[in-house]
Amino acid sequence: MDQASFPGHRPERLEDVPGSDPPAEAPGVGVLEVVEEDAATALPYFVILYNDDFHGIDEVVLQVQKAAGVSAHEAFEITMEAHSKGRAVCYSGDIEECQKVAAILREIRLTVEIDHYAGK
Repeated sequence: MDQASFPGHRPERLEDVPGSDPPAEAPGVGVLEVVEEDAATALPYFVILYNDDFHGIDEVVLQVQKAAGVSAHEAFEITMEAHSKGRAVCYSGDIEECQKVAAILREIRLTVEIDHYAGK
């Protein structure tokens, strides 16, 4: 009696199992590589700037430019969106960077919050 057919025998290789052929490649089927990511960095965070009645447009534009590292034009667009819609996303990135951006905006007492993208 050959060892492969003995009950309780565990073959060392798949090729040692009688009748087992390597799986055929199917179109559109591939190997899924699992990459582990830290849950805190897997999805982006956002800094949301809220409109207020205490700061002038120019003052907010300069602070958004300083905090988010955007051009004067982009900072103006963000500021105007917050002014007209009540809030605007002014930065997106990892949590540490968002905390830095929010801290700079809060230096002049702008109202901001950090939110996390939760998916669908």
